[in-house]
Amino acid sequence: MSFTVLVPARLASTRLPNKPLADIAGLPMVVRVAQRARQSGALRVVVAGDDASILDACKAHGVEALLTRQDHASGTDRLAEACEQLGLDGDTIVVNVQGDEPLIDPALIDAVAATLAARPQAAMSTAVHAIDSLADFMNPNVVKAVLDAQGHALYFSRAPIPWWRDGSSNGAAPSVLPSPAPLRHIGIYGYRAGFVRQFPLLSPAPVEATEALEQLRALWHGHRIAVHVSDVAPGPGIDTPEDLARVRAVFAAGSPA
Repeated sequence: MSFTVLVPARLASTRLPNKPLADIAGLPMVVRVAQRARQSGALRVVVAGDDASILDACKAHGVEALLTRQDHASGTDRLAEACEQLGLDGDTIVVNVQGDEPLIDPALIDAVAATLAARPQAAMSTAVHAIDSLADFMNPNVVKAVLDAQGHALYFSRAPIPWWRDGSSNGAAPSVLPSPAPLRHIGIYGYRAGFVRQFPLLSPAPVEATEALEQLRALWHGHRIAVHVSDVAPGPGIDTPEDLARVRAVFAAGSPA
Protein backbone atom coordinates (compact mmCIF):
# COMPACT_ATOMS: atom_id res chain seq x y z
CA MET A 1 0.00 0.00 0.00
CA SER A 2 1.24 3.48 -0.86
CA PHE A 3 -0.38 6.77 0.04
CA THR A 4 0.24 10.50 0.05
CA VAL A 5 -0.23 12.82 3.02
CA LEU A 6 -1.59 16.29 2.28
CA VAL A 7 -1.45 18.95 4.98
CA PRO A 8 -3.83 21.88 4.33
CA ALA A 9 -2.54 25.08 5.91
CA ARG A 10 -4.45 28.36 5.99
CA LEU A 11 -2.75 31.51 7.25
CA ALA A 12 -5.91 33.27 8.45
CA SER A 13 -7.25 32.14 11.81
CA THR A 14 -9.62 34.13 13.99
CA ARG A 15 -8.44 32.57 17.25
CA LEU A 16 -4.74 32.22 16.44
CA PRO A 17 -3.49 34.49 13.62
CA ASN A 18 -0.72 33.08 11.39
CA LYS A 19 -1.20 29.71 13.05
CA PRO A 20 0.78 27.58 10.56
CA LEU A 21 3.87 29.71 11.25
CA ALA A 22 3.60 29.67 15.05
CA ASP A 23 6.96 28.73 16.56
CA ILE A 24 7.16 25.37 18.32
CA ALA A 25 10.61 24.63 19.72
CA GLY A 26 12.31 26.56 16.93
CA LEU A 27 10.26 25.35 13.96
CA PRO A 28 6.99 26.56 12.39
CA MET A 29 3.96 24.51 13.38
CA VAL A 30 3.25 23.33 9.83
CA VAL A 31 6.83 22.03 9.56
CA ARG A 32 6.38 20.13 12.84
CA VAL A 33 3.22 18.54 11.41
CA ALA A 34 4.98 17.54 8.19
CA GLN A 35 7.87 16.06 10.14
CA ARG A 36 5.47 13.89 12.16
CA ALA A 37 3.70 12.80 8.97
CA ARG A 38 7.05 11.81 7.47
CA GLN A 39 7.41 9.26 10.28
CA SER A 40 4.40 7.42 8.82
CA GLY A 41 4.60 5.10 5.83
CA ALA A 42 3.57 7.85 3.41
CA LEU A 43 5.27 7.87 0.04
CA ARG A 44 5.05 11.65 -0.02
CA VAL A 45 4.12 14.48 2.38
CA VAL A 46 2.99 17.76 0.82
CA VAL A 47 1.78 20.95 2.52
CA ALA A 48 -1.04 22.74 0.65
CA GLY A 49 -0.76 26.35 1.77
CA ASP A 50 -2.68 29.48 0.89
CA ASP A 51 0.14 32.01 1.29
CA ALA A 52 3.70 32.34 0.03
CA SER A 53 4.98 32.68 3.59
CA ILE A 54 3.86 29.11 4.32
CA LEU A 55 5.71 27.83 1.25
CA ASP A 56 8.82 29.79 2.23
CA ALA A 57 8.77 28.29 5.74
CA CYS A 58 8.39 24.78 4.33
CA LYS A 59 11.14 25.27 1.73
CA ALA A 60 13.53 26.53 4.41
CA HIS A 61 13.15 23.23 6.25
CA GLY A 62 13.05 20.82 3.32
CA VAL A 63 9.28 20.26 3.31
CA GLU A 64 7.48 19.94 -0.04
CA ALA A 65 4.68 22.50 -0.42
CA LEU A 66 2.44 23.98 -3.07
CA LEU A 67 0.37 27.16 -3.25
CA THR A 68 -3.43 26.90 -3.38
CA ARG A 69 -6.14 29.54 -3.68
CA GLN A 70 -7.08 31.64 -0.66
CA ASP A 71 -10.83 31.50 -1.25
CA HIS A 72 -11.45 27.80 -0.55
CA ALA A 73 -14.47 27.22 1.67
CA SER A 74 -12.91 24.24 3.44
CA GLY A 75 -9.77 22.18 3.83
CA THR A 76 -11.28 19.50 1.59
CA ASP A 77 -11.64 22.04 -1.23
CA ARG A 78 -7.97 22.90 -0.75
CA LEU A 79 -7.08 19.20 -0.95
CA ALA A 80 -9.03 18.88 -4.19
CA GLU A 81 -6.93 21.62 -5.78
CA ALA A 82 -3.75 20.02 -4.42
CA CYS A 83 -4.70 16.67 -5.97
CA GLU A 84 -5.19 18.41 -9.30
CA GLN A 85 -1.85 20.22 -9.08
CA LEU A 86 -0.04 17.00 -8.16
CA GLY A 87 -1.80 15.06 -10.92
CA LEU A 88 -2.71 12.24 -8.54
CA ASP A 89 -4.41 9.21 -10.05
CA GLY A 90 -8.04 8.78 -8.97
CA ASP A 91 -7.27 5.60 -7.01
CA THR A 92 -4.38 7.13 -5.07
CA ILE A 93 -5.03 7.15 -1.34
CA VAL A 94 -4.63 10.57 0.23
CA VAL A 95 -4.58 11.18 3.98
CA ASN A 96 -5.61 14.63 5.17
CA VAL A 97 -3.51 15.54 8.21
CA GLN A 98 -4.64 18.81 9.77
CA GLY A 99 -2.01 21.53 9.85
CA ASP A 100 -2.54 22.16 13.56
CA GLU A 101 -1.73 18.63 14.77
CA PRO A 102 2.03 18.68 15.54
CA LEU A 103 1.63 15.75 17.97
CA ILE A 104 -0.25 13.45 15.60
CA ASP A 105 0.73 9.80 15.92
CA PRO A 106 2.35 8.54 12.67
CA ALA A 107 0.83 5.11 13.36
CA LEU A 108 -2.64 6.69 13.25
CA ILE A 109 -1.89 8.08 9.78
CA ASP A 110 -0.88 4.60 8.63
CA ALA A 111 -4.01 3.05 10.15
CA VAL A 112 -6.36 5.49 8.40
CA ALA A 113 -4.68 4.80 5.05
CA ALA A 114 -4.75 1.02 5.61
CA THR A 115 -8.42 1.13 6.62
CA LEU A 116 -9.37 2.74 3.32
CA ALA A 117 -7.13 0.43 1.30
CA ALA A 118 -8.88 -2.58 2.87
CA ARG A 119 -12.38 -1.22 2.11
CA PRO A 120 -12.78 -0.76 -1.66
CA GLN A 121 -16.48 -0.02 -1.16
CA ALA A 122 -15.67 3.05 0.95
CA ALA A 123 -14.90 6.50 -0.44
CA MET A 124 -13.36 7.78 2.78
CA SER A 125 -11.83 6.63 6.03
CA THR A 126 -11.38 8.24 9.43
CA ALA A 127 -10.71 7.31 13.05
CA VAL A 128 -12.39 7.24 16.45
CA HIS A 129 -11.49 6.29 20.01
CA ALA A 130 -13.52 5.38 23.08
CA ILE A 131 -14.76 8.22 25.26
CA ASP A 132 -13.94 7.75 28.95
CA SER A 133 -15.28 11.05 30.28
CA LEU A 134 -18.92 11.97 30.79
CA ALA A 135 -17.98 15.62 30.29
CA ASP A 136 -16.56 14.81 26.84
CA PHE A 137 -19.66 12.80 25.97
CA MET A 138 -21.89 15.78 26.75
CA ASN A 139 -19.57 18.39 25.17
CA PRO A 140 -20.86 19.59 21.74
CA ASN A 141 -17.29 20.41 20.73
CA VAL A 142 -16.46 16.71 21.00
CA VAL A 143 -17.87 15.03 17.89
CA LYS A 144 -19.32 11.55 18.42
CA ALA A 145 -19.67 8.72 15.91
CA VAL A 146 -21.85 5.62 15.64
CA LEU A 147 -20.70 2.68 13.51
CA ASP A 148 -22.38 -0.26 11.80
CA ALA A 149 -21.40 -3.92 12.15
CA GLN A 150 -18.80 -3.62 9.34
CA GLY A 151 -17.07 -0.61 10.89
CA HIS A 152 -18.59 2.02 8.61
CA ALA A 153 -19.93 5.28 9.98
CA LEU A 154 -23.68 5.50 10.46
CA TYR A 155 -23.65 9.08 11.72
CA PHE A 156 -21.53 11.81 13.31
CA SER A 157 -22.99 14.30 15.76
CA ARG A 158 -22.15 16.94 18.31
CA ALA A 159 -24.98 15.51 20.40
CA PRO A 160 -24.29 12.71 22.93
CA ILE A 161 -24.95 9.62 20.81
CA PRO A 162 -25.91 6.89 21.22
CA TRP A 163 -28.31 8.27 23.83
CA TRP A 164 -28.63 5.89 26.75
CA ARG A 165 -32.37 5.80 27.35
CA ASP A 166 -32.16 3.89 30.63
CA GLY A 167 -29.20 5.89 31.92
CA SER A 168 -31.24 9.01 32.53
CA SER A 169 -34.62 9.90 33.88
CA ASN A 170 -37.17 12.30 32.43
CA GLY A 171 -34.78 13.28 29.66
CA ALA A 172 -32.08 14.52 32.03
CA ALA A 173 -28.41 14.06 31.23
CA PRO A 174 -27.04 10.64 32.20
CA SER A 175 -24.86 10.42 35.30
CA VAL A 176 -22.59 7.71 33.85
CA LEU A 177 -21.36 6.78 30.40
CA PRO A 178 -23.31 4.21 28.36
CA SER A 179 -21.79 0.80 27.76
CA PRO A 180 -20.18 -0.01 25.39
CA ALA A 181 -18.31 3.27 25.49
CA PRO A 182 -19.38 5.93 22.98
CA LEU A 183 -16.86 6.92 20.31
CA ARG A 184 -15.15 10.25 19.79
CA HIS A 185 -14.32 11.23 16.23
CA ILE A 186 -10.69 12.07 15.46
CA GLY A 187 -10.32 14.71 12.74
CA ILE A 188 -8.16 12.80 10.28
CA TYR A 189 -9.42 11.54 6.91
CA GLY A 190 -8.35 9.19 4.17
CA TYR A 191 -9.72 9.64 0.66
CA ARG A 192 -9.27 8.28 -2.80
CA ALA A 193 -7.98 11.21 -4.85
CA GLY A 194 -10.85 10.87 -7.32
CA PHE A 195 -13.37 11.31 -4.51
CA VAL A 196 -11.51 14.34 -3.13
CA ARG A 197 -11.93 16.02 -6.50
CA GLN A 198 -15.62 15.04 -6.59
CA PHE A 199 -16.43 16.15 -3.04
CA PRO A 200 -16.57 19.95 -3.63
CA LEU A 201 -19.08 19.30 -6.44
CA LEU A 202 -21.52 17.54 -4.08
CA SER A 203 -24.32 19.74 -2.83
CA PRO A 204 -24.05 20.51 0.90
CA ALA A 205 -26.35 18.41 3.06
CA PRO A 206 -28.99 20.07 5.27
CA VAL A 207 -27.76 18.00 8.22
CA GLU A 208 -24.20 19.12 7.47
CA ALA A 209 -25.25 22.73 7.99
CA THR A 210 -27.14 21.87 11.18
CA GLU A 211 -24.27 19.97 12.80
CA ALA A 212 -21.47 22.00 11.14
CA LEU A 213 -19.79 18.71 10.20
CA GLU A 214 -18.57 18.47 6.61
CA GLN A 215 -18.19 14.66 6.62
CA LEU A 216 -21.98 14.33 6.84
CA ARG A 217 -22.14 15.47 3.21
CA ALA A 218 -20.52 12.20 2.13
CA LEU A 219 -22.98 10.11 4.15
CA TRP A 220 -25.97 12.13 2.94
CA HIS A 221 -24.99 11.42 -0.67
CA GLY A 222 -24.67 7.69 0.03
CA HIS A 223 -20.89 7.36 0.26
CA ARG A 224 -19.41 5.05 2.88
CA ILE A 225 -16.84 6.12 5.46
CA ALA A 226 -14.69 3.29 6.87
CA VAL A 227 -13.62 3.87 10.47
CA HIS A 228 -10.50 2.82 12.34
CA VAL A 229 -11.02 2.41 16.09
CA SER A 230 -7.88 3.59 17.85
CA ASP A 231 -6.82 2.28 21.24
CA VAL A 232 -5.45 5.66 22.27
CA ALA A 233 -6.63 9.25 22.18
CA PRO A 234 -4.83 11.59 19.77
CA GLY A 235 -2.41 14.26 20.93
CA PRO A 236 -3.88 17.73 21.43
CA GLY A 237 -4.47 19.94 18.40
CA ILE A 238 -3.98 23.70 18.41
CA ASP A 239 -6.90 26.11 18.06
CA THR A 240 -6.14 28.77 20.67
CA PRO A 241 -3.12 30.50 22.28
CA GLU A 242 -3.71 28.29 25.32
CA ASP A 243 -3.50 25.16 23.15
CA LEU A 244 -0.27 26.44 21.64
CA ALA A 245 1.24 27.00 25.09
CA ARG A 246 0.39 23.43 26.13
CA VAL A 247 1.95 21.92 23.01
CA ARG A 248 5.04 24.09 23.36
CA ALA A 249 5.40 22.74 26.89
CA VAL A 250 5.26 19.16 25.54
CA PHE A 251 8.07 19.86 23.09
CA ALA A 252 10.07 21.73 25.73
CA ALA A 253 9.86 18.65 27.93
CA GLY A 254 11.20 16.54 25.08
CA SER A 255 8.07 14.34 24.99
CA PRO A 256 7.41 14.00 21.21
CA ALA A 257 8.93 10.88 19.69
